[in-house]
Amino acid sequence: MTEQTVLAPAPRLAAGSGDPDGATLNQLIAAAAREFRRRGVRAGDRVLVRGDNSVDYVVALLALMHLDTSLVPVDHRGTAAEARTTAAQANARWLLCEGDGASHLPAGRVLRFSGLGTRVDPESADEPCLDAWFARGDALVLWSSGTTGRPKGIVKSGRAVRGNTLRTIRAMGYREDDVLAPLLPFSHQYGLSVILIWWLTRCTLLVTPYQRLDHAVAQAAAVGATAVDAAPSTYHALLGLCRRRPELRAGLAGVRVWGVGGAPLPDALATSFADELGLPLLDGYGLTELGNVALATPTAPVGCGRPLPGISLRVVGPAGVPLGPGDAGEIEVRSPDLMEGRLDPDGTLCPADRGGWYATGDLGFLDADGNVHVLGRNRAVHRLGFTLYPEGLARKAEACGRPVEVLPVDDPRRGCALHFVVADPDGLPSRHWRALLAPHLADYEQPNAIHVVRDFPLRTNGKVDTGALRTALGLATPGQPG
Repeated sequence: MTEQTVLAPAPRLAAGSGDPDGATLNQLIAAAAREFRRRGVRAGDRVLVRGDNSVDYVVALLALMHLDTSLVPVDHRGTAAEARTTAAQANARWLLCEGDGASHLPAGRVLRFSGLGTRVDPESADEPCLDAWFARGDALVLWSSGTTGRPKGIVKSGRAVRGNTLRTIRAMGYREDDVLAPLLPFSHQYGLSVILIWWLTRCTLLVTPYQRLDHAVAQAAAVGATAVDAAPSTYHALLGLCRRRPELRAGLAGVRVWGVGGAPLPDALATSFADELGLPLLDGYGLTELGNVALATPTAPVGCGRPLPGISLRVVGPAGVPLGPGDAGEIEVRSPDLMEGRLDPDGTLCPADRGGWYATGDLGFLDADGNVHVLGRNRAVHRLGFTLYPEGLARKAEACGRPVEVLPVDDPRRGCALHFVVADPDGLPSRHWRALLAPHLADYEQPNAIHVVRDFPLRTNGKVDTGALRTALGLATPGQPG
């Protein structure tokens, strides 16, 4: 029997003008659903959704959920060729896009965002029903970031998505009077999760021009945002913006949740933010395959927090033996919110093993209170007889006060050479940073070379694009000749 979703007063969208709420929002969604239905969209159809944040995007997403379709959100900043490959592998029947949106699908299978957030259906003010979508086995097909190779299609059930969203709401204490201001693309796991939190909490969602941070933050201040979510790189920029425009701080005084995720949180950023804004950045740990796993909360802002209720987490050594508090190893998770599986290149589902521990490939440790601390990807390298973790070294090195990346390069004599890259907009020389780094690293961890860049190249999800960084610095990828 399908579990019924109990709804409180209707949620509200805020976007700067003509903000729809209550019956108006329902009528917008109903009109979009009617248009999709007229075009031939039916329950079970798989729809590739390629667009930027907008009211149209949110309305279309909810209309497609109401119609019980399988959704494949992709970043609109990807290439047309990438979109075609994704659509083919996912066996998408429809493409929803902005503009022309090149596709391998015939023109009759291409839907447009334009106007979906402006037309209303005055004959329907009923709440959209998402129960069938939450019961769907392939409610979402998400795509991994590609930081460890070719992106993979990850199939999530509606049950897992709903369960993980409710765990998050309870842990973070979201309320109907909250105003959520995500400075994130809705097409990625993190941004999409905020839409679902908004819908199930019945609060207000601010749709911002997140790529114009000055405008987005001004809007968040104007509407009285209470919860902001962003990647670390965005918070770096937000701190600079608040220093230049101190009047924004007064408008952001009502924010009680500053959520951060998508990439490791540098200690220097966490310290600077708390000093200047008066509240901590609340880090979290999650994966596309699992959803949120652990979250720091306003009442317990330590590391990435404790695992969410119903989710188990352990840290294991190379032999798979669980490690004690403070010992770094690979993070493994057991969660009822695990993906259904991954898509093979031909589009068939390779089911996930739901009976055991899921090896995340991430490096971290648990402290004595059970809080999770994530160091980065579990990519071990061998140097001078020692096993080292470059991302763990980068977190240690950030005690110098700037973001750091550590790029290993194969070296026949040492095993590998360690190239430390410091993001310093002031462009101080490498010898300055070598002196600051040295006290924080053991002798066998010291850099072979230090590079200074103004900032790191970023992927569309806010993570550092280490491939582009290697190319810019002329460094070979491990396994390739130097």
